[in-house]
Amino acid sequence: MYKISISPEEIGALELASFPGVIEVVDSADSDAFHRAVRYLKRQKVVGFDTETRPTFTPDQHSNGTALLQLSGSEKAYLFRLKKTGLPRPLAAILANPSILKVGAATLDDVRGLQKLAKFQPKGFVDLQNMVWEYGIKDKSVKKMTAIILGVKISKAQQLSNWEAEHLSESQLRYAATDAWVCREMYLKLIHSQKHPLTPEQLYPERFQENG
Repeated sequence: MYKISISPEEIGALELASFPGVIEVVDSADSDAFHRAVRYLKRQKVVGFDTETRPTFTPDQHSNGTALLQLSGSEKAYLFRLKKTGLPRPLAAILANPSILKVGAATLDDVRGLQKLAKFQPKGFVDLQNMVWEYGIKDKSVKKMTAIILGVKISKAQQLSNWEAEHLSESQLRYAATDAWVCREMYLKLIHSQKHPLTPEQLYPERFQENG
């Protein structure tokens, strides 16, 4: 059985993990890297999925939309710089392919951002936040779910960095690939785990306290 929740102190004691494979940045839809990425991703049955957007810190700052799309297999992660590539049809086709599972967290928001770049019908998306309760887990952040399910911690230090920078740093690349990869790994572990669904009292304790 998995923990229902995990504390920052417990996470802090875990080993730090990051994507162990090859990270490739794709910044042109006409490049060999783009075609390699599409070929690789079309062969996958399950990929980790995430997106990044340049953060805004004040109300007058304008959001430019999704800057990066991350799709990860077990040994390769592709990072698409959408401000440079757009969302070309071969890539949109992967997002619309029901035979390729795209596993992430809060995927609906990410998909809406991508649909502003190109029209596609999303299929094959799995949102970990909608399934972990079946395994007795209440925490829904990627960091906490990773700690509970995989028993490792991931760094979120680059989360609020500039994803539209001319050149992404090694730390940014590692962070982006890791966020997508751990979603894939969590899904694969969960589907081979026994379910212990949270009870209504565990899911909504405030309701039962009010009625108690």
